[in-house]
Amino acid sequence: MKILQVAPLWEDVPPKTYGGTELVVHILCEELTKRGHEVTLIASKTSKTMVNIDAPINKNLREMNSLMPGFYEDLSAVKTIELSGNFDIVHNHAGLPLLPYHKFLKAPMVTTLHGAFTLQEEIKAYKYFKNLSYVSISNSQRCGNPVLNYVDTVYNGIVVEDFEFQAFPDLKDPYLTFLGRISPEKGTHLAIQLAKKTGWKLVIAAKVDKVDREYFRKKIKPHIDNKQIIYIGEIGHKAKVNLLKNSHALVHAVTWPEPFGLTMAESMACGTPVLALNMGSIPEIIKDGETGYIEENIKDLTKRVKDINNIDRYTCRKHLEDNFSDKRMVESYIKTYQKLIEPAKISFMSTNKEIRINNFNRT
Repeated sequence: MKILQVAPLWEDVPPKTYGGTELVVHILCEELTKRGHEVTLIASKTSKTMVNIDAPINKNLREMNSLMPGFYEDLSAVKTIELSGNFDIVHNHAGLPLLPYHKFLKAPMVTTLHGAFTLQEEIKAYKYFKNLSYVSISNSQRCGNPVLNYVDTVYNGIVVEDFEFQAFPDLKDPYLTFLGRISPEKGTHLAIQLAKKTGWKLVIAAKVDKVDREYFRKKIKPHIDNKQIIYIGEIGHKAKVNLLKNSHALVHAVTWPEPFGLTMAESMACGTPVLALNMGSIPEIIKDGETGYIEENIKDLTKRVKDINNIDRYTCRKHLEDNFSDKRMVESYIKTYQKLIEPAKISFMSTNKEIRINNFNRT
């Protein structure tokens, strides 16, 4: 197949540090290429992958700090239109900005929804294009906008071999981990509350977006003493694996309908169980009592900290390998592509046949 992947422009592919969507896009591009498919990626020029990159911008929007991000997203859409005739399918990871241009595309398009539906305006906007083809990254994600035309659910996957498994966590200096992004919906303040209640050390490895700086200043920074509550900022892949594999548990106390939560998969790959609140996709990712613990509130989750060493770390790794590997994700997407490409070919052939018949009747 010839596949055009369209990434968001906010981060490079793969991201230098944190960026779930961009990491998934990179994994997808690499594995599809290894399987013999012809892949082109629309992304920032500073992206690095084995596939051909067609870049509408020289560097990602986060680094540009542009006041006109919509303009560059329009450029990406125009480039997608220009290239679409050379491909069997267009895979949109950029979300809403590309949807208004769907009628100009010369190949069928599928859109993977990488976020949660939390804004009413966004929900209404997607409803304008409800009949297009969508992939959810968890079944629970669909609840946020159930009227859309969901053709599949495909769970995110990670390259399992890139995450070193460790049978035992660090016993000399035990700690819990918070990983990803510091924000109210990611529940950083609840992770701190859990650590303080139990006396555990908490290592926070996360970025702070501009929109969350006030939250960080008021709710998080006052608790950072770099003794019990330690903040180390964003970290690269090697440091992330080292942090996760030595951790006794990842705290994922989210306050929003989590659409997937890639950090949970990464944690389990290292053998590290997850302490999570029951929001969104959490029960689809974590097996309660087997790969971590799920509770309805932070008070009950705090009580579970004493039980984390009862979780078998080999079970965590096996669960990840069986359900959230890169190979399983790619195989699922290939089936999705085939499902959409075949009807498009039939429709194209039928249209051409009708045109030929009409032309014959005129003569």
